[in-house]
Amino acid sequence: MTVPSTADATEPEPGTEPAPRRRTFGLAAATALVMGNIIGGGIFALPATVAPYGGVSLLAFVVLSVGAVLLALLFGKLARRSPVTGGLYVYPRDAFGPFAGFLSAWSYWTMCWVSIAALAVAVVGYVDVLIPLHGDHTLEAVVALVALWLPAAANFAGTRWVGTVQVVSTVLKFVPLLLVATIGLFFIDTDNYGPFNATGDSVPGALAAAAALLLYSFLGVESAAVSAGEVRDPERNVGRASVLGTLASALVYILGIVAVFGLVPHDKLVDSGAPFADAVNTITGGTWGGTAIALVAVASITGCLNGWILMAAQMPYAAARDGLFPAPFAKVGKGGVPGFGVWAVAVLGTLLIALNYTAGPDTTFRVLVLITTFTGCVPYLLSAAAQLYWLAQGSRERIRPAGLTRDLIVAALSFAFSFWLIAGAGYAAVYQGVLFLFAGIPVYVWLRGRQRTAGSEV
Repeated sequence: MTVPSTADATEPEPGTEPAPRRRTFGLAAATALVMGNIIGGGIFALPATVAPYGGVSLLAFVVLSVGAVLLALLFGKLARRSPVTGGLYVYPRDAFGPFAGFLSAWSYWTMCWVSIAALAVAVVGYVDVLIPLHGDHTLEAVVALVALWLPAAANFAGTRWVGTVQVVSTVLKFVPLLLVATIGLFFIDTDNYGPFNATGDSVPGALAAAAALLLYSFLGVESAAVSAGEVRDPERNVGRASVLGTLASALVYILGIVAVFGLVPHDKLVDSGAPFADAVNTITGGTWGGTAIALVAVASITGCLNGWILMAAQMPYAAARDGLFPAPFAKVGKGGVPGFGVWAVAVLGTLLIALNYTAGPDTTFRVLVLITTFTGCVPYLLSAAAQLYWLAQGSRERIRPAGLTRDLIVAALSFAFSFWLIAGAGYAAVYQGVLFLFAGIPVYVWLRGRQRTAGSEV
């Protein structure tokens, strides 16, 4: 029996947007959304996290930059086919059916609220530079919760406000970060880099493990595709915003990580709670520079949270319109933001933050980052597979042989890149990520069962 559509006269058919509403993101805002979501806690918190791997982390950053650009090109192509909100949910759903779409949406949504919690935790180290918290876990938890709920409140004001905040916060953090990343190159001490491979494992193994952690700093490359329904002229602007935002972010990342590794001695960097602030203090020879960069870091991560909370609400919104997520996720407030989705990720993020400061802050952040690597790569993998499927099946549009070859290479390399990162996350992260993923199956079964029951009653 064919399952009836959940859409009624006022709801869209799958693959389309709801009744037209104004698209509020131009190319600049969409690019800022991508950059704002990529450049957040990653560059500020991860240099210390990957320092135990040694200089191989720098090579991992270069490899990740190339992979991120490939993903940006992939999402730009996919957005031409389906220029609607939901992106990484829509592509697998259209290619492989509702179950694949649900798995992608559930995995991405899980990645979002886990990532949001990790970002809020990353704020704490830089607030500690400004206002010493003296290792008080209660105060640290309060700071993380404030960092989470302030951007959540901003999201309730609407997508126009979110776009404005992204543009302003991206400019505020991009310019000083670029200045630090370039000026810092003149103060580098090569002795600070430490060993190339400090793990004792093989170089390929260390490279994959470092890349799995560092992927967290590139999550957000898909932001314009996920919010395509809010982007003007999405067939053109989603791809352009994705590539421009990723390239600009990669430039800042590579220069920044080279500067931090060369400015902070390796043994100190491993234990640093605010590595970028330590790097700036080395340049200035005092503490005022570190204080200034700590302010930038707090603004940066808060702005990043602002965009990620929107992403976390948009994905289940798209799935809920098809009946593949609980119905409350499909409700949109006056500002154009799915309010229930914002509440849901804020509450779940709060629970993870509470867990972080009761189970051990020194290890939980790393665990959260690796879980986001797995749950983030699942939709990347499925989206690349969807593009390969459509190319193998025959495109809706005629593509010249050279263009077809290019699209096949981008999709195949994106698939291989995502697979490699999942493998690099390690057994524990894959195990925990799979548990998160499979926890969604009963939700899918219940929703699909209700759809069939409703269809049989008609």
